[in-house]
Amino acid sequence: MVETKKTKIDYFLLLIVIFISIFGLIILASASAFLAQERTGDSFYYLKRQLLFGFLPGIFLGFLVSRFKIEFLKKWSPTIFLINILFLGLVFVPGLGLKIGGATRWLNFRIFSFQPSEFLKLSFILYLGSWLESKGERKKAGMGPLPFLIILSIVGIFLVLQPDASTLLIVVLTGILMYFLSETPLWHSILIIFIFSLGSLLLVFGAQYRMNRILVFLNPNLDPLGLGYHLKQSLISVGSGRIFGAGLGFSEQKAGYLPGAISDSIFSVLAEETGFIGSFFLILFYLIFLWRGFKIGVESRDLFSRIVAFGITFWITFQAFFNIGAMIGVLPFTGIPLPFFSYGGSAIISELMGIGILFAISKQ
Repeated sequence: MVETKKTKIDYFLLLIVIFISIFGLIILASASAFLAQERTGDSFYYLKRQLLFGFLPGIFLGFLVSRFKIEFLKKWSPTIFLINILFLGLVFVPGLGLKIGGATRWLNFRIFSFQPSEFLKLSFILYLGSWLESKGERKKAGMGPLPFLIILSIVGIFLVLQPDASTLLIVVLTGILMYFLSETPLWHSILIIFIFSLGSLLLVFGAQYRMNRILVFLNPNLDPLGLGYHLKQSLISVGSGRIFGAGLGFSEQKAGYLPGAISDSIFSVLAEETGFIGSFFLILFYLIFLWRGFKIGVESRDLFSRIVAFGITFWITFQAFFNIGAMIGVLPFTGIPLPFFSYGGSAIISELMGIGILFAISKQ
């Protein structure tokens, strides 16, 4: 189960992840100070919780999975995925499911709570990597993309019911790229993209709040005190940073003006306090992460390792650029957290476990 041979991990990738994580904690400490002081009387309340319930277990579990053999991960990936699906179903059980902000996405076990959909991103990537490799070995390409679409549909039903369209978006886009890169026929991917596009239109038109996000994206000046308030405040925050920023701790927008300052909108606080320079370096480091992750995938010896490495890399990179794009108005709002920055234990634990698996693959 555990790798015993002494092999080297990708230390360049490790340095990138350490830098982004430390930067994320610094920005979270600043972004959360006002809210934490107002709600709890302790300006470091959210930072402490992120460390205690996010980074510490995430580092431990990330290190643990980095020691696993690739064959072990491949063997158990279907079981892990099925358990995750079970947890997704349990959020609808009264007494277990925790409803926050109109969404039922959390499981509450009294002593702790977590968000199964965050771990779904990783378990889906592992399962899809195992399935695509076995599909290739059995020479079942003639079955077409139907089995893949069935898998996505099962995941989609659970996520739409929560609702958690942002996670569904990341899962579907990551899954399509993994499917395409696994040497499947091109027409499969084209058909899947077409079906996904139709499904996306149905989701947008099927819920007024999703339609409102598209309308605000198309017209940022639409209802600036109502529907467009979030985007308006985000753009003010980003613009206020100018070149060098207002300085750490000196964001004005985080003091009750910017919604979700410690979660979805934390990039806007970063941009206001560190300016274009800080934003540029953050984006640069995400791009370096994309390069190193892709490099690990390309150099992998087996199809499972290659597809999983691509999947984890695309998942984290997609999240980063969807979040940043939404905050600066070039993409619609999706509620996607910024990796290693946004407040939330489940997200950071799953991300660090994903990094651990990348290290396990790089040791090949």
